[in-house]
Amino acid sequence: MGNVVPICKAAPCVEVVGASGQWVVRIIETDQEITRSFALESFALAFAEGQRIRLHLDKVVRL
Repeated sequence: MGNVVPICKAAPCVEVVGASGQWVVRIIETDQEITRSFALESFALAFAEGQRIRLHLDKVVRL
């Protein structure tokens, strides 16, 4: 999977950012942070949307 980083209690969110020709999706859950990178924006957005649904969030944050 991606990088999993344990973090202190945080509000869940899903973020998408484009950087250096890559698209990175960051998922923050209650006790961990996961990042995945994609070459195509459409793949990153589809993955982010699936995570948003899984976490029952209202939106994906685009940075």
